[in-house]
Amino acid sequence: MIQITALPAFTDNYIWLLQDHSTQRCAVVDPGDAAPVQHWLDAHPDWILSDILVTHHHNDHVGGVAALKNATHATVYGPASENIPARDIALGDNAKVNVLGLDFDVYAVPGHTLGHIAYYHRGLLFCGDTLFAAGCGRLFEGTPEQMHHSLSRLAALPEDTLVYCTHEYTLSNLKFAAAVEPTNPDVVARLEKVNQQRGQGIITLPSTLALEKLTNPFLRTTETSVKQKADERNGQRNQTPSEVFAALRAWKDKF
Repeated sequence: MIQITALPAFTDNYIWLLQDHSTQRCAVVDPGDAAPVQHWLDAHPDWILSDILVTHHHNDHVGGVAALKNATHATVYGPASENIPARDIALGDNAKVNVLGLDFDVYAVPGHTLGHIAYYHRGLLFCGDTLFAAGCGRLFEGTPEQMHHSLSRLAALPEDTLVYCTHEYTLSNLKFAAAVEPTNPDVVARLEKVNQQRGQGIITLPSTLALEKLTNPFLRTTETSVKQKADERNGQRNQTPSEVFAALRAWKDKF
């Protein structure tokens, strides 16, 4: 049985900690800062950090990797086409890795960065900055077409999949979703709930793919209401779902 805990970092990052209680080994995902992980390890001296999973090269995801590698000798996994500090195993699309006894499938999900990858094990998705709760990452390197394709791949996973993204952006993302679909009852209800959660300092993650399909505008580009709003926003008739996505992403960047 794997326990998953969020270790807060910086202002809105989460470093995901996976614990295998049968072996007292643990793994972390995207440790942008070594300090929260090292603090946890110091408080739990019987646990061994055996694995570090990295989704992409941005410093708030890799800044703590080298220090943790030096301190624990954990195996570092990361995308093959990006510069990942202390990486031991380079991963590409459709690779498979076993971490804490779990078999993970690796998905190439370019868009936020060109080499971005996600890790999927039955019911668990660690997607870095590709898919967010009610949103998606900015396009720093990839194209709208690439990101739309990446999101479509992730959306095709089972609907009960838990979505472990790496930022607490849910509230701001839902405010945008409400601007796109002001009459969507699922968006309205989720926004009210998340407002309450954040007011109490409660984490809003993980999400589920089922909930994302109901409330995330970037996964709803084929919905008439979303397309109409995107068309209205950029004053043109968007012909394809990827064009709708591009219009939404440009709008969100200025929102």
